[in-house]
Amino acid sequence: MKVLAVLLVLLVGLGTLLDRVAVGVAEGQVAEQLAAEGNLAGRPEVDVRGFPFLTQAVGGRYQEVHIALTAEQLGQPEGTRADVTLRGVRLPLSAVLSRQVSEVPVDRIDGTATLSYALLAREIGGDAVLEREGDGLRITRTVELLGQTLPLTASGTVAVDGNELVVDVDRAAGAGVDIPRVLVGRVTDLLDLRYPVELPFGLRLTGVTPAEDGIDVRVTAEDAVLRAE
Repeated sequence: MKVLAVLLVLLVGLGTLLDRVAVGVAEGQVAEQLAAEGNLAGRPEVDVRGFPFLTQAVGGRYQEVHIALTAEQLGQPEGTRADVTLRGVRLPLSAVLSRQVSEVPVDRIDGTATLSYALLAREIGGDAVLEREGDGLRITRTVELLGQTLPLTASGTVAVDGNELVVDVDRAAGAGVDIPRVLVGRVTDLLDLRYPVELPFGLRLTGVTPAEDGIDVRVTAEDAVLRAE
């Protein structure tokens, strides 16, 4: 009986080892697929969740896959990042083992991408600086106005319009200088921003929220197919 007990422990341990080896191969395959499709600078971190993995692998369907992407992989300023969860990933075991994956169907994708304030400030131009201010943004920038170099401070809101992030300035003031009403619209236009968010895999924007490091953008997609170009 003792020998059988030891053998059982060894078999369980071997099964767990094989499970972890298999999950490592699958995670690598998904990472390669995403790097190719998303034109990333490196392979993202991929975590295939659920145990035992082999049960999911034999069925060719994985309940949940979590993906984390860094600013470097995305080729964007520090503070930019993305966390994505894929649900209902269909990837046959034969394709994983042969390393021949041409596409990965997914039932649903949900995620959050943080667009750093440095990234958005670069789009506004000049010496613009963006910071969170309550539920909105505080924007500062130096502009040429009425023949003078004028530091501007403004408050703005963020919203979604299709696949664009919109920064809309609703009031602006010059440091110690009154801005004529006729020029207020021109001043706010200098600070407004419409930033198109390029989303792969059929993702669409569903909401935005100012955060500490940048603007959190929520995305989702259903019945997506990840394909390498």
